[in-house]
Amino acid sequence: MHDWRAELDDEVAAIGGELVAVRRHLHENPEPSREEYETTRFLANRLRDEGIPLTIPPTGRGLIAGPAAAGPVVAIRGDIDALRIDEANDVPYRSKRNGVMHACGHDAHATMVLGAALALHRLRDRWPRPVPWRAILQPAEEVGAGAEEMVAAGAVEGVRAIVALHVDPSLGLGTIGQRSGVLTASCDDVEVTVIGRGGHAARPCRAIDPIAAAVRFIGSVYLDVPRAFDSREPIVVTFGSFHAGTSNNVIPDRATIRGTIRTLDRAVSEGVKARIEAIARGVAEATEARLEVAFSDRLDPVVNDPGVTSACAAAAGEVVGPENVVPIASAGLGGEDFSAYLARVPGCMLRLGVATEGRPRQHLHSPEFDLDERALAVGVRVLARCVARLAGLG
Repeated sequence: MHDWRAELDDEVAAIGGELVAVRRHLHENPEPSREEYETTRFLANRLRDEGIPLTIPPTGRGLIAGPAAAGPVVAIRGDIDALRIDEANDVPYRSKRNGVMHACGHDAHATMVLGAALALHRLRDRWPRPVPWRAILQPAEEVGAGAEEMVAAGAVEGVRAIVALHVDPSLGLGTIGQRSGVLTASCDDVEVTVIGRGGHAARPCRAIDPIAAAVRFIGSVYLDVPRAFDSREPIVVTFGSFHAGTSNNVIPDRATIRGTIRTLDRAVSEGVKARIEAIARGVAEATEARLEVAFSDRLDPVVNDPGVTSACAAAAGEVVGPENVVPIASAGLGGEDFSAYLARVPGCMLRLGVATEGRPRQHLHSPEFDLDERALAVGVRVLARCVARLAGLG
């Protein structure tokens, strides 16, 4: 009997060295969100060298690759953008670009999707039945915009299911995390402009201090929001940006603060927004400042389809062993624009263990984040087997 699984594993083993080389090239040459032109060209050239058809959206960032198919295809998605972080690792493949680093593993995500595409393409004449597939390499995930850009470019047209892997440094090498249902949080942005009346720092009684009002507002949100909702509902409101004034002895006219709201339920998110607006009104009345609150809905939760998740967990179990496919106990409050694809087609995101036993585990978005590169081949095998199973090979 034809053993396509063994042939697939052989193909992945044959490109193992290339996977590491590609990941290191991407790691050394990171590009932040909305600037991924060279990354796109590099990946596109590698796919073209293999003879794999592809299209690049009008933006010049990201690509959609795969053979023409008569029926629905199974898509695999990787992201390609980096973060504006200074790398602290002393490794031969350290980022060559000051202030930009692949600290979230997108270099690995892109490499694994590329590797799966190569393996699937090379086996095209040896499958027991056709395996229609598509590779999506998207930009701008970190700013929550890239998935919608790719959808607009036709990435999910004719797609029956979509799968993604995300590296997870809390899981050891050879472990896959899976969760059906809600996996990540909805993410909404909040911006508050506090308008006061400027004056001399020595005479605050003659001014309306927007900094004092902003501090009062932030403290009230941090104190009141957690106590206004059921403690069993995961909610995070964090302000990460505060700008006001230019001089130490001048009370400015205004201050601007920006933050993020994370929940697992849209209805809860709307309740949090209403509470924030009520707090703003209270602070305005108490301080005589004017607080203008604006929200923007940035990301919906990633909700893994039960059927696709079950199939992918089974496929992953063939690679790492069923005992090493572990349940993710609860949804996280991180955000992922993979949700934009799942709003159109069923799919799932799995977590890929990348931690080396006995070594410190650095969290995502850390300047010291790195991964065990042996995980690359594991991820390629998992993605390719997910495609095969969802295409009906079983």
